[in-house]
Amino acid sequence: MDVVEILEAAALLVPEDVATGNDLTVCDVWDHLVHDEWEVALDLLQELGDGWTAPTGFWERLGRSAQMLGFERSREWCWWRDAETREGVIRADLVLRPADQTFRRTPVPGAGVLRPMWDIGNRRHDGEPELDIARVWVEFAPALPPGGRAPVRLLPLDPGRWDRLVPGDRITLYECAEAGGTATILETRPPV
Repeated sequence: MDVVEILEAAALLVPEDVATGNDLTVCDVWDHLVHDEWEVALDLLQELGDGWTAPTGFWERLGRSAQMLGFERSREWCWWRDAETREGVIRADLVLRPADQTFRRTPVPGAGVLRPMWDIGNRRHDGEPELDIARVWVEFAPALPPGGRAPVRLLPLDPGRWDRLVPGDRITLYECAEAGGTATILETRPPV
């Protein structure tokens, strides 16, 4: 399959009534595909993916097309969203401690590279926190500096241990023995 065939297959999955904030629809995707504007079609399909619950395979197709076009961050984002269709969505508002108060001196990379531990309220038999691992994707930014604040998406290593979280819950990020930041859960959605 070539890029156009993959994008066409993804476009066929988008309901006609789904629109972006600018009232663009899948009809606009087809128009861009006809004019060989593959990057624009890919970007629009990604944006349309936020307006409905995409089935398994939609994001994987977009990831393959982004890879073929050489768009690394776009590929990673699509693969992240594909994992969310299988594992569920967890969004949170993350506030990192300032550099002079914590271990981290450099920005948290935004594209799902960091896999810190989190205190989400699970406890061991002795009552001590049992930390859980989740990857972090910083929304709308390439990185989050120490002391910064941003909405993030989390992909847990063991999603079932995170099921009880609801909007408003507070969790704590750890990269070492001391807390590196806190996050307030904004949204949780089960897998597709």
